[in-house]
Amino acid sequence: MTQTQKPRIGITLGDLNGVGPEVVIKALADNRLLNLITPVIYGSARAISFYKKQLNIEEFNYSQVRNKGQFTVKTINVVNSWEDTVEITPGKASKETGKAALIALKQACEELKEGLIDALVTAPIDKLSIHSEEFPFKGHTEFLTTYFGATESLMFMVSNTLRVGLVTEHIPVKDVAAAISKEKIEAKLRLMEHSLRKDFGIAKPKIAVLGLNPHAGDGGLIGQEDELIIKPVVNDQRNKGKLVYGPFPADGFFASGQYAKYDAVLAMYHDQGLIPFKSIAFDEGINFTAGLPIVRTSPDHGTGYTIAGKNQASESSLREAIYRAHDIFKHRFEPSTEK
Repeated sequence: MTQTQKPRIGITLGDLNGVGPEVVIKALADNRLLNLITPVIYGSARAISFYKKQLNIEEFNYSQVRNKGQFTVKTINVVNSWEDTVEITPGKASKETGKAALIALKQACEELKEGLIDALVTAPIDKLSIHSEEFPFKGHTEFLTTYFGATESLMFMVSNTLRVGLVTEHIPVKDVAAAISKEKIEAKLRLMEHSLRKDFGIAKPKIAVLGLNPHAGDGGLIGQEDELIIKPVVNDQRNKGKLVYGPFPADGFFASGQYAKYDAVLAMYHDQGLIPFKSIAFDEGINFTAGLPIVRTSPDHGTGYTIAGKNQASESSLREAIYRAHDIFKHRFEPSTEK
């Protein structure tokens, strides 16, 4: 991509029976996006046509891509990722739509690796429907980390008011304590700090680290992990001149608004970070996979089967994911925008 070109943002439709196609159509119906990016949808024009009728959306024009990598600027481009007819039944889990979602995801990743697109935005998949020998992963994050050859990545939830990264991601709660180690926390802090500088233009990031146990362990009365694992990492980071603080008890940290003093927060496990994040920033929050050689964002919600096809899904998070992919790509790859 040259300096004068708009970033080519690949967008997968996700599971066709979920809200993915709906929020993609609604987000891209805002023509202002075409002034910033060249959108490339990976999925099926047939699926888009189905949802246009289902949602009674008339004004949504696009161009089908006939030759690989030949995208039209100022236009929504649609890549037909499969030839077979996929039955669409909004709100119903289906192995067929799971397989279709994987085909589109793999094609988008292949073209991203080849440099035909510049960043990737993924609409939600159904983790059960897509799971197979071909996709033995727990979600997009784990798949992309493997696909793009990264040794480690960071699930980074991002909004204008709050950024939350996770030490452990999609694992059972009973396994969280055993999965936390000094090395793991150090690796996630490294990825977080690097991303804040490289992807968000923050020269000296200030990071808060949450404790694992209630009251951050109460000095060892409620579990030893905070005293023996987390606190030594924080102290070591401070000794190295990093602006890393904690461990903080998670409940009071968010309830008091203390998070606003920091550029990012490192949570120990999924719900510890995502419950407050979604409570504070659900409409504008997005998921960003930091630590990869490519830029990937997604909305911070799932397939939404209960409202799929009913014209009730909000496109705000998907739209924000597109804007964020654009901004992060610019920060990372265009020297003129570096701070």
